[in-house]
Parts: sequence; C-alpha cells; structure tokens
Amino acid sequence: MEFYNFVSLFGIAFFIALAYVLSTDRRRVNWHVVVWGLSLQMLMAWFLFVFPAGVKFFMIINSAVVKIMDSGLVGARFVFGSLALSPGTQLDGQQSTGFILAFQALPLIIFFSALMSILYFLNIMQRIIKAFAYLFTKLMRVSGAESFCAASNIFVGVESILTIKPYLKNMTKSELCTVLAAGMATVSSSMLAVYVFSLKELFPSIAGHLVCASFLSAPAALAMSKVLLPETGSPETLGEAINPEVSVDNNLIEAIINGSQAGAKLVFGIVALLIAVLGLVALMDQILSLIGLWSLKDILGYVFYPFTVILGIPPSDAVYLSKIIGERVIVTELTAYQDLAKLMAQDILQHPRSAVITTYALCGFAHVASMSIFIGGISALVPEKIPILSEVGFKALLAATLACLLTACVAGVYFTPQLSRILM
Repeated sequence: MEFYNFVSLFGIAFFIALAYVLSTDRRRVNWHVVVWGLSLQMLMAWFLFVFPAGVKFFMIINSAVVKIMDSGLVGARFVFGSLALSPGTQLDGQQSTGFILAFQALPLIIFFSALMSILYFLNIMQRIIKAFAYLFTKLMRVSGAESFCAASNIFVGVESILTIKPYLKNMTKSELCTVLAAGMATVSSSMLAVYVFSLKELFPSIAGHLVCASFLSAPAALAMSKVLLPETGSPETLGEAINPEVSVDNNLIEAIINGSQAGAKLVFGIVALLIAVLGLVALMDQILSLIGLWSLKDILGYVFYPFTVILGIPPSDAVYLSKIIGERVIVTELTAYQDLAKLMAQDILQHPRSAVITTYALCGFAHVASMSIFIGGISALVPEKIPILSEVGFKALLAATLACLLTACVAGVYFTPQLSRILM
C-alpha cells in the first residue's frame, strides 16, 4: 500500500468516529451493524479491485452498461436528431451541436426506467433485491423492512418506499432515519446512466465504478444511520425477511408504457429542480458578493477541504475537488458530476486516484432537495409520521453524506497506480 491508501484507511476510522461523536445515544450504538457493514464494503471492494476474477467482472459490468446505454440513446437520436449526438460525433451526415443535457443525457432516464419496469415484470429485480435484503438482514441484524428498502435503493429511487408501504406506519424513529439515509446514499439505475454519459469520454471505466459505488453505499448507509440514530425501540420485522408489496404490470407492453411514462415524469422533475436550485444558488451568490463574501461553492469548498483530504485525495487535487464534493449537498450530484467532467476535461487533476475517489463520494442522492423528496414521499403514505420524519431528516442526510464518504475511503484503500491503467 502507498501513502494515500493509508490515508483512505485512516479516513474510514475517522468518519465512523465522527458519526459516533454526533450520535444521539452513544451507549446504544450497535457495533455489530457497523462491523458487518464495513466488512461487506471491504469484501466487495477487495473482490472488484484486487481479486483477478473480480477485476474482469468489473470490466464486464462496465462494458455491459455502456452497450446498454448506447442502445438507449437510439430513441433519443431518432427523436432529437443532431441535438442528441455526443460532442464531436456525427451520424448519417448530422454533426453534433455540442453537449446538451436535456437531449443527450436525460433521455436515458426514460429508457432505463422502462428497462427496470421490464425486469420487474419478469420477476428478475425482485429476486436480486430479496437476495441483498436477506444478506443485510441476517448479517447486520437490522429489520427486514429497512434492509429491503436499502437493497431496493441500489436499483431504484424514491419508489422503493412503496415496496415497504405496509410496514411504514409501525416503523421506529431509527428505522425511518435508515430508510431516508439509504435512499439518499445510493442512486437509481436511471440516474446512474446520466452520470456515465457525462463522464464516459474522459473516464472510460466510469460505469463500473458507479455500479460498484451504489452497491457499496447500501451497507454503509445502514451502518452510519445506526450510529447516528441508534435503535431504541422494537422493530416489528427485526431479523426477519419480509414479503414486499410490489405492483407488477399485467403484460410486457404495459410494463414498457408505464416505465417510460414514469421516466418521463422523473425527467421533468429533474429539469424543474435544476432550474430552481441553480437559479436560487446563483441568486445567493449575488447576495454574498454584495456583502463581500465568497460564493456558496467556495464556502462549501473550504468546509469540505479537510474531509476531501481525509478521503485519500492528494491536497493539490483536493483544492478543486472539495468544491465539487461540497456543492453536491446543495446543487445535487448531477451538477457535481458535470463539474467533475469539466475539471477532468481541463486536465487539471494530477493524480488518477483523485477522480476515482470523487466519483464514489458523489454517487448518492445526499442533498437537501433529495431529502425533501424522500420525506415528501413517505409523508404522503403515512401522514402521521410527519413529525418524526421532519425531526430525523437532516440526521438522515448527514448519515447519507457520511456513507458516501465512507464508500469513497473504501475505494481509496484499494485503488493503486497499477489499477489506474486498468480501471480508468
């Protein structure tokens, strides 16, 4: 191991210790959850980064995701023509007009939403999620409901809450915090495709890293949530596998239609959110400049700089990346990935590990807007839980943020210059 690998190893201990210091009840922290959560992360990362068969599997996953994405863009190119072509490319005599998020990246959400709907119809996703949920429940000894929700969030977004709808009304405060944290610490497959599109030209193996990050962050979210808000109640599904409530379409055509329409709604929601949030941030920056202060991004960069260094990112690169990692809390991870792509295009970063670790740190919905969306989604299903949800919301956001940073540290422990020639 090299120096920065040891820094990442120290970062793991640091972020767990930070969560412990900020815990609501340090005497009740269940270290069994933490040990198994971290063990699952380290084992998965070792398999993917060190074990030869795991590295090959990583490359297969990366190649498969890119090929599926290429298929998903065919529809966008047919509908939007040259507007949907990646920068610097041409097709059938049409030349790309440059990068346009709305026409090149966001249509992938519609395609992946339809694809996931098909996989649910074929009962494939249910089996995969149940396997991960069973693993979390038995090894980490958490409730079956929160385990299933965490496992679902590896593949889907806020809709994962619907799978545990019958259990929400009896959930403890700690369980609700965990459900929120798991939702914000991971990303859905449809959004993952957008990040891949933003970075694949500069970072060919980005798809494999993002898939790994989403898997690694699920146990991290369970662990961090249980440290910050330990269980003091009696979960009704503790240690038990549950039968989730999954709505399946009547036929394949209906699955495609419903999936694509759900994806379209998500696209419009994302567009509206980006317009509103980025506009408000710009307004805040103008106000800050009038009173002689730094921009919001600069302030967050200073706040997150020490944490970025602790991730195992060299200080020379942390100066730039701390702003990107910090801004995610306000302007969403989509904007942060866009800024990372711009930074990589300028060839400013001096160390390959910096981009890799940042990729893992950003891979999650850990931002204020997402917190509101998840709280709103659960509140609509169980209005009587609104007081508890509003109380634990920011605690869950903190747990999700620390889970993403913990995942980045785990990746930093194993990533070496030798791997950069294979996994970059």
